Amino acid sequence: MDAPAGYAYPRAMRLLALDGSLARASAALWVDGAVVARRAVPGDRVQPTVLPVMAQELLAEAGRRLDAVAVVVGPGSFTGLRSATALAEGIALGLGVTVIGVTTGEALAAALPPALCEGREVWAAVDTKRGRVALERIVAGIAAAPPTVFAEADLPRPDGPVTVVGDAAPVVAARLLARGCDAVLSDSRLPDAGAAALVAALRFERQTPMRGAAPIYAEPPAVRRPG
Repeated sequence: MDAPAGYAYPRAMRLLALDGSLARASAALWVDGAVVARRAVPGDRVQPTVLPVMAQELLAEAGRRLDAVAVVVGPGSFTGLRSATALAEGIALGLGVTVIGVTTGEALAAALPPALCEGREVWAAVDTKRGRVALERIVAGIAAAPPTVFAEADLPRPDGPVTVVGDAAPVVAARLLARGCDAVLSDSRLPDAGAAALVAALRFERQTPMRGAAPIYAEPPAVRRPG
């Protein structure tokens, strides 16, 4: 994932990005406008074990010199988000650098071809695993508001053309198309640390307001009382 053509980045910028929000763990090293190394392992519960290993390998490649650490903060799975955000905060604290939070929808949107973003709002749809969808609206690459949870049958009607991303994208796109909406189903289903690095690098360079590493949970984790 390279920077947009013609965009100038700091010559010495180094950024480690982590993602564990959905059914994959990934890490990427961004140096001077491009991802120079990446790791990825698929799975719903691999984040606690594989993310620290990935991060250690990429930190070694970076010579433990970073300007910031980026992390996908959700919405997504409780365990994956906690693993990634806690690791990002620990690395940033140890190196004395900034943590830049990127939402799941922002990372998914950053992986889209430009043609699927021009003139279209991006809807990031994440399956809550409870028969509902966490919907995040992305406008010009940025989350327009916190995610909202809907039953699949209660999804709102978009105001205009949309591109749908996320692991619940096939269901959401099908419902929108059935209503006659202008909706495009994309192949961007799982966020990637490389795309998250691009979002974070742009924010870092432009010195725009940056969210921290606090996880965004669309719904509270399911907990059963003892007994």
